[in-house]
Amino acid sequence: MSFALREHQRFGTTGYDLGIFGQGVRAYAELRMPASEIRTATAPAAFSGDAYPLLGDHFHPILALLAPLYLLAPHVETLLIAQAALVAGSAYVMASAAGRHLGRPWAALALGLAYGFSWGLQELVAFDFHEVAFAVPLLALACAAYLDGRWVASAWWAAGLLLVKEDLGLTAAVLGLLLLRRHRRAGLALCVGSTAATGLVTLVAIPALAPDGQYGYLTQQYSYGVLDGWSIKSQTLVALLAITAGLVLRSPLALLLLPTLIWRLTSPNPAYWEASLHYSAVLMPVAFAALIDALRKDVRLPVFIPLAVMVLMFPAKPLGDLVTPEFWQRGSREVAARAAVDQVPTGAKVAASNSLAPHLTDRTRTYLAVRRVLHEHTDIGWIVVDTRDPFPAGEAVAVVGTAEATGWTRVHSDDGLVVLRRPAE
Repeated sequence: MSFALREHQRFGTTGYDLGIFGQGVRAYAELRMPASEIRTATAPAAFSGDAYPLLGDHFHPILALLAPLYLLAPHVETLLIAQAALVAGSAYVMASAAGRHLGRPWAALALGLAYGFSWGLQELVAFDFHEVAFAVPLLALACAAYLDGRWVASAWWAAGLLLVKEDLGLTAAVLGLLLLRRHRRAGLALCVGSTAATGLVTLVAIPALAPDGQYGYLTQQYSYGVLDGWSIKSQTLVALLAITAGLVLRSPLALLLLPTLIWRLTSPNPAYWEASLHYSAVLMPVAFAALIDALRKDVRLPVFIPLAVMVLMFPAKPLGDLVTPEFWQRGSREVAARAAVDQVPTGAKVAASNSLAPHLTDRTRTYLAVRRVLHEHTDIGWIVVDTRDPFPAGEAVAVVGTAEATGWTRVHSDDGLVVLRRPAE
């Protein structure tokens, strides 16, 4: 939690994705369907609305659970704290399962620490907020119940994944297959129900809510094929095996890794191949539950290896920044960025660059600062950008140039941070 809050404070979070989710949860809190003004920047060309319907992008109605928390504390930091709490809760579940099945308190502590600081969870906490934070404890609970022999409870916990994200229904279906040998009714209901629900959501529900009537992630336009990028893909697989010293392969629970790995490694989008970002978070509970399963079957196996691997990887992973003085120092860019966003009045309609947007979504109507948005939303009154923002490439500088060429007034400029105001008509 400390890392996430400090990373946000130092403007390390982004509109894509913390700002988007912040707007979605804010909409739930205001009893509206989840929608995001920021997401309109990459909406289909035919889209012309004020806010993009988020359930037409990904199916994550579980985010509505955050609405009461947001009402109590209407800040995007609430999402970051909730995410950290969900991850911490899953660590408790995993450590408890290790204690029950390995019968050694020190083993539970070792595996709990190795899990809690595993690279997949670190990447999740380090990169904004994402709906898969809810999948982490649900998977931990489902796998722990499976290890305990509580087959029906395992099925119920896994069924909750259907409310988190559309691809996780296939993970639940695989668990249903494993349960068929243990509890035929629960396994069959989970397998068939999850498969049917996944098809219904991706082929009917999301297209019905999407502005262009399509589930866009089935038709992503990239030039890469399945055989491309294996130098990167193999690193992700090695990192996954390393955290359990390869012991994950000694449990049938390892099959739960396949749906996520298959869609990621066959995707034409190279962002899914890497070990960075949040995509591997859902693999961590499964990998460690499989590890516990392997260890309880053979007590001779090395319990401390996962903890040793975590310690070796820690300096190179995001949370390693916590022990560096630079992470806690208030640099000139942070000061300049804070001064820039403070120029924008509460309630304004503003176009902000990616690193500044999440600092404005709680009190303004915030769009991403790209030329398309500026052209389509002529009632935007403020622009605040960091001209060094890398995403979308070149747009921050282009927006400043376009706005000033059409009469906008520069009211603040410092260290690459620029604030513009639309001239009075």
